[in-house]
Amino acid sequence: MFFRRDEMSIDALIGAMQTLPGVVEFVIGAVCLFLGWRLSRTVYRRYFADHLERFDLFLPYVGLRLVLPLGAEALLLFFALVWIGVLQHRPHVLLAFAATLFWLALIRLLTAVVREILPRSRFERRTEQFVATMAWLAFVTWAIQLDDFVEGWLASITFHIGKVQLDLSLVFSALAWVSIIMVAALWISRLVERRLMRLTEVDLNLRIVFAKLARTALVSTAVLIALPIVGIDLTVLSVFGGALGVGLGFGLQKIASSYVSGFIILLDRSIRIGDRLMIGDRVGNVTKITSRFVVLKGGDGSEALIPNDTMIASTVVNQSYSDTKVWNSIKLDVAYGTDLELALTLLAEAARQPRVVDPGPRAFVTAFGPSGISLEVGFWVADPENGFLGLKSDMYMTIWRVFREHGIQMPFPQMEVTVKRPPGEEGA
Repeated sequence: MFFRRDEMSIDALIGAMQTLPGVVEFVIGAVCLFLGWRLSRTVYRRYFADHLERFDLFLPYVGLRLVLPLGAEALLLFFALVWIGVLQHRPHVLLAFAATLFWLALIRLLTAVVREILPRSRFERRTEQFVATMAWLAFVTWAIQLDDFVEGWLASITFHIGKVQLDLSLVFSALAWVSIIMVAALWISRLVERRLMRLTEVDLNLRIVFAKLARTALVSTAVLIALPIVGIDLTVLSVFGGALGVGLGFGLQKIASSYVSGFIILLDRSIRIGDRLMIGDRVGNVTKITSRFVVLKGGDGSEALIPNDTMIASTVVNQSYSDTKVWNSIKLDVAYGTDLELALTLLAEAARQPRVVDPGPRAFVTAFGPSGISLEVGFWVADPENGFLGLKSDMYMTIWRVFREHGIQMPFPQMEVTVKRPPGEEGA
């Protein structure tokens, strides 16, 4: 706006600032910018501070975003016209301020429009403001030709890696291209993963394997595409590949083992998401399978991260490998003299709870103890991930009620104690 790029170069601005009119213009521009900021804060406090729902309305939100640049822009243009009318020459610094504020207003308007078009969950207000700020800073850097200066300075710093000569400009350019292409590759991999997860007719483990393979292939391809773009010969990677191979052979072998084991687990489908596993003394349900570990969530809500190589090398009890049903039981004692056939029938009936599935519960006599007769009732549950504490509590309460109704007693431990006196005290 009103300017050619060479007039806004950093050399031209520094030259203008070395004169008294240039300093005065800079002070006026700073004051206009401050007044625009104060105006935007006043509008925010009056119309938005107590009405946060207005941030979701397009026109009020855009108006708030444009108050600062357009308010300061109007003041700058007014002072520029006054400057031309009084001094009869074109201001330099004031119009540079005006140009940058004009583009700030345009960038804020465009990003606000994009935010309105896209779903709010994808492009939040803070993200939109960050993108607008970065875009404006990039424009200012380009407009004042600071990028040429920085690029020349970075290119002057060179170093060697073996026989290859590199400079900081090439390194930063490579990092930028790799980052951009990697972000694009990861974005595409997420789209592929979402599409694969919708294929319900394909086994879940296979979908996870295909998603991980797609992500690995896309990331590797992104690196192979990005490096030649910035002029780095791919043969340089041979040294890195050799170092990586040595690292895998020594320090990284555990990580490599877990990574390969993860694919083995997914491919042979010995463990699936939702399976109930017993590993050592820990029992839980598989909630996630990654390339390095399996997430095992216990009944208390805690989550254990089990390395994949542990799942391969040690014994794992999969309680739902071929069937999700799990057998459990409760034990209790009844007094001697109890009608055992009646007690067994009552136990089986008490164990018929909504979560118990076929085959139905069965009761057994397991032992004749010193204080009573030991009984046990076993049952099958199809949803062990919901725990057993509540289910057993309901069973015990039902047993307590029906035993009282039928006069069945549960024995207390009994012990006979005989006190013997010494032979000399028998006649005392």
